[in-house]
This record gives sequence, C-alpha cells and structure tokens, in this order.
Amino acid sequence: MIDPAFVEGLIRILFVGVVVTAAYIITSRNLLSVVSVYAVQSLMLVLIALSLYSLEGSLVLLAIAVITFVSKVLIIPYFIATVQEKIRIKRDIEFHYLTPTSSLLLSVVLMLVIYMALSRILLGTSERNSLFFFGAVIGISLMLMGMMVTFSRKKAITKVLGFLSMENGVLLFGMFVTELPFIIEFLIIIDLIIIVLLTAILSIGIDSTLEDYQNRLHRFHLWETLEDTP
Repeated sequence: MIDPAFVEGLIRILFVGVVVTAAYIITSRNLLSVVSVYAVQSLMLVLIALSLYSLEGSLVLLAIAVITFVSKVLIIPYFIATVQEKIRIKRDIEFHYLTPTSSLLLSVVLMLVIYMALSRILLGTSERNSLFFFGAVIGISLMLMGMMVTFSRKKAITKVLGFLSMENGVLLFGMFVTELPFIIEFLIIIDLIIIVLLTAILSIGIDSTLEDYQNRLHRFHLWETLEDTP
C-alpha cells in the first residue's frame, strides 16, 4: 500500500517541475530544446495522473496517463523534432510584444495573482491547502504561460508549442477540478485542432513567421483579404 502522504509530496514536487519547464519554454531560443522540454512537461503530467490513480483508483486517470504518454511524450515531440531537423532551423530569436525576461516576470506576477485570488475564494475551506488548490493554481498558470508563448514568439512552430503547452495546462486543471469524462472529450477536440494546425503549417511553411505564412497562403489562394475581393 502506497503511503498517501508520500504520493501527495511527489505530486507537489511534480508541480514545481511543471512550472520550471513552462518557464524554460518561455525563455529558451533553442527550438529542439523547447520540443524536448515540452515532452518532459507532458511526462510530468503523466506521472501526476498515475499518482492520482494510485490515490483514487479511477481508470479514467489511467487512461489519461496512457493517452498523454503516447501522444504528447512520444508522437508529437518526435514529429516536430524530425521536421525541425529537416528544415535546419535551430533557434527562434524573434519576439514581439514581450522579451523572454519580461515574459518570465509577467508569468511570476500572474501566478501570484492567481494564487491570491483562489486563496481568497477558498478562504476558510478545507481545500485551501489541498492538491485541488495547487492543481488549480498551476493549471491556470500553465495555460497563461503557454498563451504568452503564442503571443510573444514570431515563428509559427514556436506558437504551436505554446498552444500545446496551453493544452497541458487545461489537462492539469481538469485532473483536479472538472469532471474527467468532460475533460477527455474537450481534449479530443483540442487535439483535432492541433492536428489541423500542424498539417497546415507543415504543408505551407513551418519555418515562417506569421507574415511569411500569410504571404504563402495568398500564393496558394487559401487566404483572401477584403481588398483582394472586387
């Protein structure tokens, strides 16, 4: 029989690891490293799901762990890393709106705001120091940090990684807060969107900025602005 206190301590350590990986994704300019760290972040979510399974015995948690491991630890990182190696682009040094340092500082501020807001909401309840509380804080923070990557980076491939990190935040939040059958259905829809995005980017130009991407869409007659129409 696994000691519940040990499992809860392990989950808290994994929470710290998730935050560290999210901070690295925000600040790193090395694309291959970002892909690897995303895989590590997803693996930590797998370990969290397995830890919760050992506490609750829910087969849904076990299914989430298996699906996440296969799709987010193995398939998606390998797919993106293989393509990134072929296009020979190793670094993403173009940013707009926020620099890596300011993004990291803003992430810390947002995490503190989320912590204080949820602390006030749960003040006086037994959930205040529970895994539910910390899972909600880290899950929302991870969603916002992934969103920050999508807004601050210019390369399309890095934006996709930010979106994938946002999805990890949704998954983490869902494991502690929402009904698990609902979160599985929601994640399937998000995965379909990701597949469409990756397919479109790989077909037209994974190495482009958004401006280049739009120009290529024009060239393939896939995008027409109002001024192009008579």
